[in-house]
Amino acid sequence: MFPIKIEPTKAIDEVLTTQRKLAVALQTLREVDDVDFGVTAKEAIHREDKLVVYRFKGPHEPTAKVPILIVYALVNRPYMVDLQDDRSLVKNLLAQGEDVYLIDWGYPDLADRWLTLDDYINGYIDRSVDAVAQHAGVDKINLLGICQGGAFSLCYASTHADKIKNLITMVTPVDFHTPENMLSNWTRQLDVDLFVDTLGNVPADLMNLCYLMLKPVRLNQQKYIGLVDILDDKVEMENFLRMEKWIFDSPDQAGEAFRQFIKDFYQGNKLVKGGLKIGEREVHLGNVTMPVLNVFAEQDHLVPPSASRVLADHVGTDDYTQIAFRGGHIGIYVSGRAQREVPAAIHDWLAKRSR
Repeated sequence: MFPIKIEPTKAIDEVLTTQRKLAVALQTLREVDDVDFGVTAKEAIHREDKLVVYRFKGPHEPTAKVPILIVYALVNRPYMVDLQDDRSLVKNLLAQGEDVYLIDWGYPDLADRWLTLDDYINGYIDRSVDAVAQHAGVDKINLLGICQGGAFSLCYASTHADKIKNLITMVTPVDFHTPENMLSNWTRQLDVDLFVDTLGNVPADLMNLCYLMLKPVRLNQQKYIGLVDILDDKVEMENFLRMEKWIFDSPDQAGEAFRQFIKDFYQGNKLVKGGLKIGEREVHLGNVTMPVLNVFAEQDHLVPPSASRVLADHVGTDDYTQIAFRGGHIGIYVSGRAQREVPAAIHDWLAKRSR
C-alpha cells in the first residue's frame, strides 16, 4: 500500500555499509596519488601559437602505412582519448599497429578572441595535416574527428579532399536540428551576437554548467551520491578524480569562432541544409568522396544518434560505413567495451582501405 517499500534488515545493512565506507574514506583519500593523464609517450612534431601536434609512441613501430590525425573538439581537452593505461583509445590504436597523431589546441586567451572557424579549419587543421604528412612521408593522411572536431573534419575533408585518404567521425553532430538535441533547442533562440560581444571569449565554467544541466540529477547529484560506494577503493577513487579533473579542465572558447559555430551549425544547420562557408571555401558534404567511417553512441545525450547517422544521406562517397556503439558520449572512449571494440573496428576498417 505504500509507494516506497523499505525492508528493515536491508536498510540497516545499507546504513552500516555506508558508515564503514565513510569511516575509511579519509584513509583512502590520504593514499590517493595525484591523478594525471596522457599515459602514452609522445613527441611534438609541430607547434604553432598555442597548438601542438603530437605523435604517440607505442612499444613497437607502427605497421600502418598511412597515419591517423585525431582532431578533438575545442570545448574539452583531448587527453580523453589517452586518459589512463586501461582506458586509452590511443594506446589501443597503437597496439593495432596504427600510427597516431593528435592536435592539442591548448588554452585560448584574450589574444585568440578574434580567431574564426576559417583560422581553425583552413588554417590550423590544414597546416597540421601538412605537418603530419611531411613527418610520415606520405601524400595523404587519415583524419579522425571527434564530436565538434568531427564537424570540423567534415568541413575540412569537403574542401581539402586531396589531402585525406580516409575519414573517421566519432560522436559527430551532422544534423543539428533533430528533435531530441537539447543543446540545439537551447541555443537556437540565443542572441549569440549579444552573448559574444558582452563576454568576448566564452568562459569554460559557463560551458561546463550548460553541459551539466543537460542531465542535472544524473551529473550533479547521483554521481556524487554514488561516490560513497567507492570511498574504500583507492583505484576507483583515482579513476573518479581523474574523470572529474578532465570534466573541469576545459578551455575558454575563442569568441568569434564560437559565434560562427552557433550561428552556422546550431542555428542555421548549414552543414546539411547548405550555404556553409568557411572563409572563402564553400562546404558541401557531397564533396566528401573518400571512404567514411561514422561511429556514434546509442545512448549519447550530447550528440543524439539521429544527429549523426544522417551523414549517410549527405556524403558523396559510395564507401560509407557506420557503427552504432552501445554506450554514451564519453563511454565510447573509456568504457571497457569501447577498449575492446572501437580501436579494433577502426583498424579493421582502415586495413581494408590501406592500398
